[in-house]
Amino acid sequence: MWKKLFAPVDMTHGDPVKQIVKFMIPMLIGNVFQQLYNTVDSIVVGKYIGDNALAAVGSAGPIVNLLLVLFMGISVGAGIMVSQYFGAKQRESLSKAIGCCITMTFISYLIVMAIAPLVSMPLLRLINTPDEIIAWCNSYLLILFMGGIGSAYYNILSGVLRGLGDSVSALIYLIVATILNIVLDIYFVAGLGLGVPGVALATVIAQAVSAVLAIRKLSRKTDCFDMKAAYLKPERKYIRELFRLGMPSGITQMIFSLSMVVVQSLTNSFGAMCIATNVIVMRIDGFVMMPAFSFGAAMTTFAGQNIGAGRLDRVEEGAKKGTLVAMATSLVITILILLFGKYLMALFTNTEALINQSYHMMMILGFGYIAMEVTQCLQGIMRGAGDTMAPMWLSMISTVAIRVPLAYLMTWMTRSPAEPHGHFYMMFVSLLVTWLIGATMTFCVYKMGRWKSKAIV
Repeated sequence: MWKKLFAPVDMTHGDPVKQIVKFMIPMLIGNVFQQLYNTVDSIVVGKYIGDNALAAVGSAGPIVNLLLVLFMGISVGAGIMVSQYFGAKQRESLSKAIGCCITMTFISYLIVMAIAPLVSMPLLRLINTPDEIIAWCNSYLLILFMGGIGSAYYNILSGVLRGLGDSVSALIYLIVATILNIVLDIYFVAGLGLGVPGVALATVIAQAVSAVLAIRKLSRKTDCFDMKAAYLKPERKYIRELFRLGMPSGITQMIFSLSMVVVQSLTNSFGAMCIATNVIVMRIDGFVMMPAFSFGAAMTTFAGQNIGAGRLDRVEEGAKKGTLVAMATSLVITILILLFGKYLMALFTNTEALINQSYHMMMILGFGYIAMEVTQCLQGIMRGAGDTMAPMWLSMISTVAIRVPLAYLMTWMTRSPAEPHGHFYMMFVSLLVTWLIGATMTFCVYKMGRWKSKAIV
């Protein structure tokens, strides 16, 4: 039973919805624990240090994402390549693809480590980070980037494991790392008094542990591929495919992160109280979005394996039924969050005004989560089929061409003598509108069907 649990899942046979849900559940649990990394950081600093420290950790988030887009791109490309070669039963190509991913991750990390110290403080000043929190933000960022190789390898190797149909191993390693992160957070901040840097240090250590466990697991999957030193030398073919498949997603994440940096600058203009509100809402939002991200990732692997096996009929069936199940799941979770959201927000702060303001912002976003299920599931299908360009353009249009101008426009239109920067809640209304438009565009592009001809095998 234990061996069966950890065996790779062949999603080219059986009921598509059952296979997707079976594969998705460990990923959903894993995404929840992944979200706990940042959430626990926020809870610990909010409770033990104060609201300004909570705002500092949140303000650093968009910059962290901006400098990690290389790993995000490699991870997506790795998952797509591995799933298609695995589905096509091409052992040597699979082995070389995995070796290429391992080497390119290391090279990418060296690039990020060289750039991060040079741009951290200038970016924080560029987005108008308040003076009272900027030093905390900078120290938090530098520690995360200098020790971020564990995070880089865990994310890449998790993508490889998922491509092989193994979503359980990555889950277990993430749970171990999250528990370790929680213990170290409390010890470093409450016990040793290290403040915000202590939270970053705890995250770095925990992620390094998860990376070591993932490498150990992958090295033992000799039934699927060969782990040889010769395969670590990346061949041009696999580098090209890795970047062709992964960089559109990486560029998407970069554009998304840049837009979030611009929006963060607008948020910062409202002061530390509104920054803290945004942090709380985004932490809760991260959990509500977990079904969408999990279904989307499961759809990518499902589509990749079935495209590799020549089963386009199963891909279309899984896309339709899987999206409906995802929408129903999101509806239930959204209702629960709206009913009990105040209790969750009270975990971050003891300030009643902050709790109430956060809850009101969360209610605005509540109407958009079902739309996000449509976006993530159908874009997941397109990526798994090898079409990573369409999701890239869809995301760029919605997050840059629509969200950023809309956020500035809607806040500008609500300016008054009492609120010279406009109404803060318009930040969240603009996000809701963006989600609805993005889902509509994604559905239309999916129905056009151009993704069906993008397979690499």
